[in-house]
Amino acid sequence: MRRFVLTPLATLVTLGLALAPAGAADDSKVKAATKQVERGAGKIGAGKIGEGVEETAKGIGNTVVEGSKLAGEKLKESGKAAEPEAKSAWQNLKESATDLGHSVKRFFTRLFGS
Repeated sequence: MRRFVLTPLATLVTLGLALAPAGAADDSKVKAATKQVERGAGKIGAGKIGEGVEETAKGIGNTVVEGSKLAGEKLKESGKAAEPEAKSAWQNLKESATDLGHSVKRFFTRLFGS
């Protein structure tokens, strides 16, 4: 019965990681954890249920941990990629505020000046 539950679960985890977009971050630890899930599922299929369940469970845990780390790295990378745009937007806001200040000054200078 466990085999019917763990094998599809292991397959889903493996497929999910295989279909995830590849990035610049190192995904070798995630791949190793996925292989651990596959080995455990293979042992369950070969009749070594106790060993297979243990290795599959550890592999799933490792996959979640390493996948989370990888996701964090990818988020950092995407934040760094967006940084120049954010600086550009800030620069545009600053320049707009400066231009507005000059326009207001010119308006009052013309209004009250000669």
